[in-house]
Amino acid sequence: MNLEKMTIKEISALLQSKKITSLELTNFFLTRINKLDSKLLTCISVFEVEARQEAQKADIRISQGESGDLLGIPYLLKDNILVQGLKTTSASKMLENYIAPYDATVVKKLKSVGAVLLGKTNLDEFAHGASTENSAFFTTKNPWDLERVPGGSSGGSASAVSAGLCVFALGSDTGGSIRQPASFCGVSGLKPSYGRVSRYGLMAMTSSTDVIGPLTKSVEDGATVLKIISGQDEFDLTTSSFEVCDYLKNIDKNIKGLKIGVVQEFLKEGLEDGVRDGILSAISVFKKMGAKIIDVSLPSNKYSVPAYYIITPSELSSNLARLDGIRYGHSLKLNPKGKSVENLNEIYLKNRGEGFGAEAKRRIMLGTFALSSGYYDAYYKKAMAVKEKIKQEFKKVFSKVDVILTPTSPHTAFKIGSQINDPLKMYLEDIFLTGPSLAGLPAISIPAGFSKKMPFGLQIIANKFKEDLLLNVSYNFQKETDWHKKTPNL
Repeated sequence: MNLEKMTIKEISALLQSKKITSLELTNFFLTRINKLDSKLLTCISVFEVEARQEAQKADIRISQGESGDLLGIPYLLKDNILVQGLKTTSASKMLENYIAPYDATVVKKLKSVGAVLLGKTNLDEFAHGASTENSAFFTTKNPWDLERVPGGSSGGSASAVSAGLCVFALGSDTGGSIRQPASFCGVSGLKPSYGRVSRYGLMAMTSSTDVIGPLTKSVEDGATVLKIISGQDEFDLTTSSFEVCDYLKNIDKNIKGLKIGVVQEFLKEGLEDGVRDGILSAISVFKKMGAKIIDVSLPSNKYSVPAYYIITPSELSSNLARLDGIRYGHSLKLNPKGKSVENLNEIYLKNRGEGFGAEAKRRIMLGTFALSSGYYDAYYKKAMAVKEKIKQEFKKVFSKVDVILTPTSPHTAFKIGSQINDPLKMYLEDIFLTGPSLAGLPAISIPAGFSKKMPFGLQIIANKFKEDLLLNVSYNFQKETDWHKKTPNL
């Protein structure tokens, strides 16, 4: 059995028919992590003892006749999501030894259905980045080419799913951090609508756009996980009371007559030739299925990246202010023979100077500047007006079409180190991704082909809380293609 290539549905069937136990399954993936992760570097922490204990509990539940889509299924979790009693670092020296005091809501939900946590995955520090090179600990590798990045900030989760180190993983997406690494690593990455999944227990980056979502081997797996983690939460007042669908119920519904909007300006200059050809080929697949292709325009999207990179640093500079080394975070070692600091400001300066990496410092400074007296109206307030303009443009387009189709990224994964010294180029990685995030819309990246021997993704965007439609359209594409079944040779 090639367990590393199997979907949630396939593995769940094996568990329910007693052909394998959750403990055997968990041991298989722990062995695979031990064998492969020394070169991939996807995991910050692996919880072997705890995982085996959870697997044994799942086996008891199964033996007592209980069933469930995720019962006994091993998964990995991005290391900015809290698990009570276990280390959560956010890939930062600032929180290198931080032990979470409670479970994130998504973790609580996964525990309740018997999913088995294997470990925590690497990311760009505090989710600040698009390559996982900004981790304070190490750079995760892309399993398709170890000299290339896996994308970011959920690069560890995407690489692990692609390499078959787990059945599924969770990531977080603020401006593309699930979708872009999903594209680079050839997996399915779903960003739900803002407010669909609780953020309680997610270390806040940009509170107005942060969303937790699944990275999976297929769209069907994504629907399975989303059904479990979605819903209103009393601990997160931004969660919606809007009904959570059974996302699997109509996932295979025929899409004949469906209106798919294609943003023509996204298919012009700046797009890698192989990616453009693959997107055009994907459009042909939808045409064959009877969908109507309609040209649409999002003229304000060109302002989405600059607006996002004012809003995001502003909000994260506020969110990270609590990490001063006094109550939370890295504390400098005081010299026992005498004072090593002169005043409180110097303590803050040294604690934060030693604890935060270069990208975190850059964003904190940008955000503090944008929110400072005399600049708030010129920057943050104006960026929020652009955000509203982008939301209205999407609303207008969705009055004409059911979903929107775009590339996920302009190109495939780039070489490690090739963009690390060019922050502006790195920020432009999110050109197709920040718009849906600013508008709070659900979007998914699904494998759509290869360019220069590397995978790339197709992004599909739906109107708010239309995850059922988004998954239905994506599932139909995967029924007609086999890009999502391709796996790297490791």
